[in-house]
Amino acid sequence: MPSTPSIETIAERVRARVSPERWAHIVRVAELARRIAEAAGAGGERAYLAGLLHDVARELPEEELLALCPPENEVEAAHPRALHGCAGRKIAAKWGVTDPEVLEAIEGHVWGVSPANPIGMAVYVADTCEPGRGVNDDLRERALAGDLEGAYAEAVARKVAYLKAKGIPIHPRTLKAYAEAHA
Repeated sequence: MPSTPSIETIAERVRARVSPERWAHIVRVAELARRIAEAAGAGGERAYLAGLLHDVARELPEEELLALCPPENEVEAAHPRALHGCAGRKIAAKWGVTDPEVLEAIEGHVWGVSPANPIGMAVYVADTCEPGRGVNDDLRERALAGDLEGAYAEAVARKVAYLKAKGIPIHPRTLKAYAEAHA
């Protein structure tokens, strides 16, 4: 069984695969995910690791994404870029990351995660409201105040509303995450 590489090693591997702009976003997400997880009493370092890896595959060519994660439904086939979470999970596992919540967080930052995974919720929320995006400041404040579940439920609701308004098909996992977060 491979040992998990250090955070520094992971960071260097990710930085080597992405543009400087993407790297800056990744660092902001990782740092915010750590703060959100800590505010919720969850694993800050695990959230940081998942945040570092969440967009490792974001800039891969579509052909590579499709090779790593063959589409399982029409939404994925029509929008291969949405497979970057799945591809990121596979890359992280190949690099020796074995923590199931961290791996789910990497994959689920695109479609949503189970509300039973605070690491995944922290990364999802951080990705939607990191300061460089200039939106959803209220979600960031809510999550940093310790209401991770509420911030996550609202983040998923906003994603569903946005996709509906744009006429973009909603992934079945996003609909499941929405239902679970609002149960």
